[in-house]
Amino acid sequence: MQTNDETLRVGTNEMELVDFRIQKQEGDRIYEGIYGVNVAKVREIIRLPQLTELPGVPDFVEGIFDLRGVVIPVVSLSKWMGVKPPDGIVKKTRVIIAEFNNILIGFIVHEAKRIRRISWSDIEPATYTDGSGNMDKSKVTGVTRIEDDTVLLILDLESVVEDLGLLSITHEVEGEIKQYEGTVLVLDDSLTARKTVCRALEEMGFKVVEAINGEDGLEKMEELYDLYEDSFKENVRLIISDVEMPKMDGFHFAAKVKEDKRYENIPIIFNSSISDEFSEHRGQDAGGESYLVKFDAPSFHREINRVLNKEAEE
Repeated sequence: MQTNDETLRVGTNEMELVDFRIQKQEGDRIYEGIYGVNVAKVREIIRLPQLTELPGVPDFVEGIFDLRGVVIPVVSLSKWMGVKPPDGIVKKTRVIIAEFNNILIGFIVHEAKRIRRISWSDIEPATYTDGSGNMDKSKVTGVTRIEDDTVLLILDLESVVEDLGLLSITHEVEGEIKQYEGTVLVLDDSLTARKTVCRALEEMGFKVVEAINGEDGLEKMEELYDLYEDSFKENVRLIISDVEMPKMDGFHFAAKVKEDKRYENIPIIFNSSISDEFSEHRGQDAGGESYLVKFDAPSFHREINRVLNKEAEE
């Protein structure tokens, strides 16, 4: 999809969302849920194609189709969410073709409404739980309000990819893992993603400090500076940051870090599920040393070694 360079310039703490709708039928009444997904993850939006059914897959997988030589699985979001759609065919039904971790997948929605410009500072972390502190099946990662004080929910569509077993997460690293000393700050709003990154870093000998978004990350940087003061640079070796985070995204966080003379020489590696070239360029503009797509341990270790070796040579 086309993106607006002015809207998405580094340091604005803004994103663009595709506003889409899922309809729910309860008795004779139809309700409409308003949802969003980051434009950076959307490749295109098409009419519902003819699908080929697959045996032995979850019931929310409607089938597959060929898009210019690429076979793409198509998921019914209403079924995945446990929502009963209206009877009959919804005339404005569309398929959002999105890319996560270099995997293309189609999501059936009842209407693709518009593109919205949203500030990450206006997005609150989701608080929906199943009573045990875990996210329920709604898979909501953020909540924001739009016109008429209506709520828009940002879905964690990556969870669909995980549910389908399509994520190729490699944790094994061949050979001996190089050991380091010092502290790494890790920013990610996903507890699962943070655990994965932290485990990999601890295997390399690092101490890890965790933050849940950019605002929290800046607070942690202040705490680390107060702790180490003159030896800050020798002790804080690296920052690993997600991109999509409520309150303050990774690009805005990085720009803030690079503006601060105390922190400007700390290398930043972005670690994101967004796998488009434009985001990589934004990462470079924000001062990032590298941009990785979650999560391949060999690539992760290799890039940390490269960045820290480059730093040592300088």
